[in-house]
Amino acid sequence: MAGAATLYTPDVLALATGLAEFAWDPALPLQGEARSKSCGSTIALGLGLDAAGRIDRIGLRSQACAIGQAAAAIFARAAIGRSADDIRAADEAIAVWLAGEGDLPDWPGLDAISAARDYPARHGAIRLAWQAARSSLLPTGDMPR
Repeated sequence: MAGAATLYTPDVLALATGLAEFAWDPALPLQGEARSKSCGSTIALGLGLDAAGRIDRIGLRSQACAIGQAAAAIFARAAIGRSADDIRAADEAIAVWLAGEGDLPDWPGLDAISAARDYPARHGAIRLAWQAARSSLLPTGDMPR
């Protein structure tokens, strides 16, 4: 029980419910999806871009655990104004951090789910929003396998 209490804190649960702020909008022009191989969690993400190619609108539909939903909310709250390169760099930094090879990436709010680093089964769910955004923003060849 101690592990669950450490992982599913009130802050994490509040973030998970915060996805309601980013309702799915099928009219958003860029859409991507991602699925975690480790747990089966999925996310669909729609994005709009401004004239400079930076994210200006986000809509999400998630079928994920509380950690995956919290991570998606963390993504959405800080993604406005970011470019495709910003998203790619953040996803790569998160992957390195989850592998235990780097510091917590500089993305606002990630500290709320930092305990999930110790739970490898949650790593795929943590990256879902960044991967779905990458799939909608970047050429197919740029996505890691």
